[in-house]
Amino acid sequence: HYALCRRSTRDGPGACISVLALFFQIDDPASNLEEGTDETDAIASVNNLGSKQALSADYVDSDYQRGQLFPFSLGSDFHVATFALTNAAPMTPSFRERWYMNLNSLMDRALGPQCGGGEDLYILTGTVPSDRRVHGKVTVPAFVWLAACCAVPGSGWAMGFVKHTRDGDVIEDVMVKELEKLLPFNPQLFRDNCGETEQDTERMKKILEVVNQVQDEERAVARSSAKSERSALLPPEASEERSSFWGKLMGLLVTPVIKLFQLLYYLAVGILKNIMYLLWFVTKQVINGIESCLYRLGSATISYFLAIGEELASIPWKVLKVMVKIIRAVLRILCCLLKAVCRVLGIPVRVLVDVATFPVHTIGAVPIVCRDIAVGLGGTISLLFDAAFGTMGGLFQVFFSICKRIGYKVTFDNSGEF
Repeated sequence: HYALCRRSTRDGPGACISVLALFFQIDDPASNLEEGTDETDAIASVNNLGSKQALSADYVDSDYQRGQLFPFSLGSDFHVATFALTNAAPMTPSFRERWYMNLNSLMDRALGPQCGGGEDLYILTGTVPSDRRVHGKVTVPAFVWLAACCAVPGSGWAMGFVKHTRDGDVIEDVMVKELEKLLPFNPQLFRDNCGETEQDTERMKKILEVVNQVQDEERAVARSSAKSERSALLPPEASEERSSFWGKLMGLLVTPVIKLFQLLYYLAVGILKNIMYLLWFVTKQVINGIESCLYRLGSATISYFLAIGEELASIPWKVLKVMVKIIRAVLRILCCLLKAVCRVLGIPVRVLVDVATFPVHTIGAVPIVCRDIAVGLGGTISLLFDAAFGTMGGLFQVFFSICKRIGYKVTFDNSGEF
């Protein structure tokens, strides 16, 4: 349940649109009544009137009033949807008065002035339901909220505000993202979070300063209203007695005692605060020590399991490496055996190769042998001829030498006869 409103535009007055502004068409989708039709005129023509939306009768004889999600006083003109029951939530009179006062203060002193007078200011308001209901029908909100978006390029901003319906609670400022987490279903209120990356932090600081002032003013109003209520509850006799002389005298006598009790109270509260702070500090230190021990234990455990996991993961790889080495060794042994076998088989193989190649070499050697034989025969024949001619020459030389010797002797012996 929420309403979207734009404060104003450059071209004319602003607009406030209720999400549930179809009025009686919520109860009866087939109804053709105008959106602003009065309840008394819709009773006879609308089926199941009040089954899905609130009626004015639901607020009768209750402590709640209709509280507008976006009060009409914040707009620049009159809107029928602003006064619809679909744009309202049950609020107590005091809460509604404070809520309207907060909204007026924020709009006039913070949101509008920090967004160029409100020309580009967009407002989302709504409620978050609680477990309480008015007459068992209309849900009382747990808190109301407002989200503002200043859509000015380069100097825009977005802020959220929450006010719980509990007595004494002041309006709280939150970031839009934090507000979205508080809402049912965590919706995104503004597109791109109203330019979150380009928001003007200086304007947001000024808005927060005004919010602090509004909170202080609301606390002061709450204190003054509480005092007035307490004084209103006192009977007239008591007030007259307090104004009397004896009342003043008793006040003077009781004041030191009250001051003493106040001092003792403040001392006790201070001591308790310091004790609580000390206990909190010790508890925090113990918790930090336990957290650090748990963190270290967790880190060591994780490291241990990671180391075990790495070792387990490396086992297949190591087994594979061992298998590869074994296969390499077996292959080396096989290679050595093959070499030995080849060397053993190399002798008959060579013989077979020589035998196989013998005819080839024999046939190839035939011409050479024939040539050698022919050369040998020629040499033998020439040797025979040489031997024959040499023998004959030698014989002739012997013969001639003999003849010469014989003829000489004959000639010498018969020289006298001649």
